[in-house]
Order: sequence, then C-alpha cells, then structure tokens
Amino acid sequence: MIKKTDDFFIIETKNTGYYFRVTESGHLEHIYYGKNCNIDGNIEAIIAKCQYIPGNLINYSKEYNKTALEDMCLEMSSYGKGDIREPFVEIIHNDGSITCDFLYKDYEIFKIKKSLEKMPSSYDNTNQTESLIIKLYDSQYDIELELCYSCFEDCDVITRSAKITNGNKGKIIIKRLLSTQVDFDDYDYEMVTFNGTWINEMNRNTHRLSPGKVVNYSMTGTSSNRSNPFVIIKRPDTNERNGECYGFNLIYSGNHYEATETSSFGKIRFVNGINPSNFSYTLECLEEFEAPESVMTYSSMGLNDMSHNMHSFVREHIVRGEWKYKERPVLLNSWEAAYFDFNESRLLKMAKAGKEVGIELFVMDDGWFGERNDDTKSLGDWEVNLKKLPNGLNGICQKIENLGMKFGIWIEPEMVNENSNLYRQHSDWAVRLKDSPHSEGRNQMILDLTNKEVRDYLVESICKILSGANISYVKWDMNRIFSDVYSNYLDTYRQEEFYHRYVLGLYEILDQVTKKFPHILFEGCASGGNRFDLGMLCYMPQIWASDNTDAISRCNIQTGYSYGYPMSVLSAHVSGSPNHQTLRETSLDTRFNVACFGILGYECNIGEMKKEELDEIKDQISFYKDHRKLLQFGDYYRIENGRHDNFVKGLYQWMCVDKDKNKGIGLFLQEMCVPNHGFAKFTTMGLEETKEYHFYNIQRKHNIKEFGDLINTVAPFHIKKDSIVHNVIAKTIKLDGEKEDYIVSGSVLNNIGVKLKAGYTGTGYDDQVRFNKDFVSRIYIIEGIKENE
Repeated sequence: MIKKTDDFFIIETKNTGYYFRVTESGHLEHIYYGKNCNIDGNIEAIIAKCQYIPGNLINYSKEYNKTALEDMCLEMSSYGKGDIREPFVEIIHNDGSITCDFLYKDYEIFKIKKSLEKMPSSYDNTNQTESLIIKLYDSQYDIELELCYSCFEDCDVITRSAKITNGNKGKIIIKRLLSTQVDFDDYDYEMVTFNGTWINEMNRNTHRLSPGKVVNYSMTGTSSNRSNPFVIIKRPDTNERNGECYGFNLIYSGNHYEATETSSFGKIRFVNGINPSNFSYTLECLEEFEAPESVMTYSSMGLNDMSHNMHSFVREHIVRGEWKYKERPVLLNSWEAAYFDFNESRLLKMAKAGKEVGIELFVMDDGWFGERNDDTKSLGDWEVNLKKLPNGLNGICQKIENLGMKFGIWIEPEMVNENSNLYRQHSDWAVRLKDSPHSEGRNQMILDLTNKEVRDYLVESICKILSGANISYVKWDMNRIFSDVYSNYLDTYRQEEFYHRYVLGLYEILDQVTKKFPHILFEGCASGGNRFDLGMLCYMPQIWASDNTDAISRCNIQTGYSYGYPMSVLSAHVSGSPNHQTLRETSLDTRFNVACFGILGYECNIGEMKKEELDEIKDQISFYKDHRKLLQFGDYYRIENGRHDNFVKGLYQWMCVDKDKNKGIGLFLQEMCVPNHGFAKFTTMGLEETKEYHFYNIQRKHNIKEFGDLINTVAPFHIKKDSIVHNVIAKTIKLDGEKEDYIVSGSVLNNIGVKLKAGYTGTGYDDQVRFNKDFVSRIYIIEGIKENE
C-alpha cells in the first residue's frame, strides 16, 4: 500500500513500514523504515526536532535557518548545501558548479508496477504492486530527479530507482546517481558483506559500524566474486532466528557500490547503486539517465526471515519465462571429465552412462568449436569443430536425444582470443587501448558491447548456433574481468561511460536471444560466481555458483548465497574425488548431500566409474527426483553455518520445508571429527509446531575398508590392509549404518531437536553407532503424519 497523508508518504507491506515527509524547505526527510506501525495521530512525535543549528553546521538558507542537512535523515542527498556525507547524486553543471539543490515538486501513485526502460527490473504480472514517483527539481539548473518506489506487499520488499532528466540549460555530467539511500537515526548496527575470489566466493564478513565508512564494491566490470552486491545491515545481536535486519541488493550486473557511513552525529546512511569510481555520463539537453533498481527488505525475526523475503521476491518478481516455476533437470556436464580432450565417441560414452543412472540433460562444455583444443585460441569463431564432431551440433544432439536425454552446450560470446579468425578480421572490436600492449585474462580479450555492430554480430552468431540443433540448455560463460578499458566507438569524453554502456549492451543481447529461444534453459556463469546477481537472473533462471565443486568448500559458498538468493537459482554439481580445485577427498554421499540443495548436476567421468558408484548415483538421482520440487523451491533455513569451537569443527545444518509445512529435507555435515565427542542433534526450523512428523534417515552401509586395519580387532585371523583378502572381504561384507526413526511433534523438532545416535569415538562400533569421520554428512527426511494414520 502506498498513500500520501498531508506531507507524509506512507509505504507499507504486509509487515513493514517505510515513512518519509516533505519538509517546509522542500526536502524529503526520512522518518522510519522497519516494523509496520500505526503512525496516524503520532506525526508530531516521530518528527526530528531542531530549534537551533549547532555551530559549524551549515544553515540551508536564510529563510530556513533551522534546517541543517548534515544532521538530518534524508531520502536523497547531494553536495553543496551543507550535507557532507555520502551523496546520492553528483553532477557537474554546464557552468562547472557541483552544487545540487533538488526540492520537492510533485508526486504520482501508479496502481501497477513501473519498470525501467533501458535495464531489467522487477515485475508483477498480477498488477498488485503499486509504484510511487516523487519528482524533485533543481530550479537553478533546470534538472529533474525522479525517485521511484515500488511496494511488493506479500514479499515485504520495497524497490527503489532514480532518473535524471536534463532541462534546457546545456549539457551536464553525471558523476554519480545511486539507486537507494536509507538514513538511520541511530548507529547500533553491523554491515554484513559477502566477499571472495574465484573458487572461494561468498565468504560472510561482518563489520561493526563506527564513525567513518564501510564500502563494498566492484571494479571488475561485473558484479564480481570479490564483493557480491547483496549486503545486510543488522543489529549486533541479530541471528538466524531473532532480531532486526535489512537486506539490500541491486538489479545490475556491472560495477556496483554499497556504502554505510556513520556520521559525526551518530546517524547511519546506507547507499547503493552504480559504482561512481571511473564513472561519468554526459547528458545533453532533454536527455535522461536512469539508475538500476535497488531491492530492500526488513525483518524483525532474524536473518532466515529476511532471506525468505528475498527468496520469494527473486522467485516471483525477478526470474521469469517458461522456467520460472519449472523443475530443473538433472544434468551431466563434460568439463571436469574431459576438459578440451573429447570427440563425439567419448561424449556419447559419457552420455550413455549418464542415461543409465537417470541423467536427463547432457551438456557439452568448452572445446566444441573452431580449433579450441586449449584456452589460447578460437574464442569468437563459433563454427563446429568437425574433427571432434563430424556430424556437427545437430548430429550429436540427435544421438543424445535418441538416448532419451536433452542436449545442451557451453558458449562464451562476450570474449575473443587474439588467435582467432574473428580477431584477425576485427581487431578493433576488442576492448583494448589504442597502439598499446594489452593485458589478457585466460588468454582472451573482451568484445566491445558498446558497439552496435558487435552486438548485432553476437546475436546473429548465437541465434545461428541455437537454430542449428534442438538445443535445450545453454551455459553462458564469461571468464575474465576488465582491463585496458577503452572503446574505439565512444568519444574521448565518454570513455567513463564504457562500463555502464557495456552492461546495457549485454542486456540488449540477452533480451533478444532469450526472447527468440524462450524454451531453452539458460544458465549464467562468469568464472563461476563472478556475475551472480539479480540483473542476470532477469534473463537466466539459474547461475553456476562457483567453479569450485568441492563439497566442503561449497558448504560455505552455498551458505553465503542463501542469504540473498533462493536455491532455485543456484546450480551445484557432484564432481570427482580428489576434487579438481582442492584435491580434497570426500565421499560420493557427501558430495551429493551438499549439491542436492539447489539445482543438481554431475561433473565427473561417469563412463569410467565402478558399478558400486554408479548404483549409488542412480539411487541419489532417484531420491532427488522424488524431492526435487522441495529442494529447489521449498523454504530454505540455515540452522548451523559452519560453527567451529571446542566441540564441533565446521558444523553445517540446512533444511528445506515445503509451503504446506508437510515435508522437510535436512542436511547435517561436519568438516572435522572431534575426538571423543560423539554427541550431535538436529534441530529443525519452519515446521508446524502442532503437527506430528516422521523423522528418519536413509540407512547407509559402510565399506569395511574405511576402518583400515581396525578389522583385525574382530577378524579371526590377521588381515593385511589393502591386501587381496582385505579387498575381497570389503566387497562381500558391508557394515550397517545407524538408523534414526522417530515420531516427533513439530514443537519438539523446532525447539529441542532430535538427539542423534552417538558417533564413533574409538571404543566400539555397531549399527547403533553413527559412522563419524571427517567430511561426513547425513540427509534427514521429515514427513508430516496425517491424522488418520
């Protein structure tokens, strides 16, 4: 709901309220954002008072000499009139001045959601989302600034964006136009950011706010694996179950900026939007510039509740198209099994083995085009390598389909190798400095998407590929960050527009391609998680979370993503062991248990696996298909996030609960075994407290070789470890694992938890003891019991 009462604007979702007013001076004063309140009749009480301006502050004007912008909570800010904090907008006017003075002019409330014109934004097909446009005007320079607020009531989400329109007094240079500004009138908060690198994404970092700034940003040209645009502002005592917190994100795939500044007066300002570093945008008379849409939510019930708001918003109002609600197929990707070394025969062998265990989609990764036998050549040459695939894309596609599977491919359209026909023909299409040596990443350069000729070429090339065979899936990769940023197609004074214009060019390409092929499942990828953002999710309903497929690393990575993104957009694979990124060895069971919380795939050489492993994978895929809807679209809860102390060394507990609270799937995983500590329990979240549930595990059998030469403590004769006799016994004798099977109320599960069978502590083992070692994990199923059962 959005309404205006006198000079107050009220935006209310199901559980939250956002209030601001127009002051006598014409500024927008931010009043409150938090739990929904009834402010009728309380207006005077909640307005900040100022009778006398403290010394050393700036009076806004002689007429309004009790207005000091530096010590006010505002909806937007600029330099020049006394507010020296983080600005929302910076402009260089045609006379060289940088002072801006945007004052309230008018407003309009729309009963349908307003969308951006040049960038992807959220949507609501039900037409139940209202939008508020506030028009501000700088009369000195004839510039209008629009602030747009949209209210998603059911998700407890509010979005914001901004647009500048230049009037008739000459060109201006925008140095900064952010998307959201929220001012808090107290300082007792922390800022949580998610940072990392390639194969080490989404590490959670908490910054206690104190005078000064905390900044989270990207300068890679992408949203980046260094700093995801999703951030949290929370109270210090807020945890997963309780406490106040705010989540913020940006629907944008380029350089972003999130800053929290604590002022000298104990107020906090949060802003986010396009990174103003190395950015400027020139507007001629009557031209417009719009900022990306920002997303914000509030919860008084802890981080899990905040995440549920974000998850619901992403599923309902970001992801779109045929795959919005559709369960995603289990795929087999060729990359870690073959890398560049494959031919049609080898791929078909993999695919046949995959079909036998239940794989639904076979994906041919990098190496199928040009002379692409390594990563030094052929990017940009999107012609099939007939030496590897003598029957072309359509030939292998038909053979995969004849096996009863769908077929998908990998592409990296935005890139070009110097050793390619495309570069030899159009070297000016690459992003590089004129007449200077260029720096490369992964032996490649970036194509200049600010150039329409390049965009048209890419659309034509991609559409030709996708029209040439019945391709069901595309993995769209982007394996480097930006360097030597320069465009031959932008004027000298517009070079700082490059990063943003590149993103707009990418969105134009994605829009055309995805609309032309609406049935194809597109998966975003940028060296894994280098472009995991809401902008890409407007075109691609899922994203490859990380090039790291190690299950233990993925626990932390996937936990990080879960704060702002639902499992239905997160792609995760079971890979080989030792893992190719960490050389860590983990059981096939644990690798699956982690990967199944998301969109499951396999990235290992199934064609060369032992029968025992294939049988296990077949059971895994069968289990996943039975519970796929829950694992992809259920409500996700973080229970333990890698807790590490004297008694546990890296404990993770997750669960997904269906919308009716009738079923849940839980994960228990420990990184390291703690000696002589066998106690563990699994405490649920999200179940209906008055219901009865059946809590059980899938009982496993364990290979006797996992106990090493401990076999000699029970064997009637000595058995040499790894001997022929040892191997024969291991094939014929399996040890039963523990069985957990209880009827428990939801209130007990949510509050007390199930105390699991005691773990192995070195003094004995039987089927009442939980097999307990490094990197061990369990899946628990919780099913509601019907009253007549």
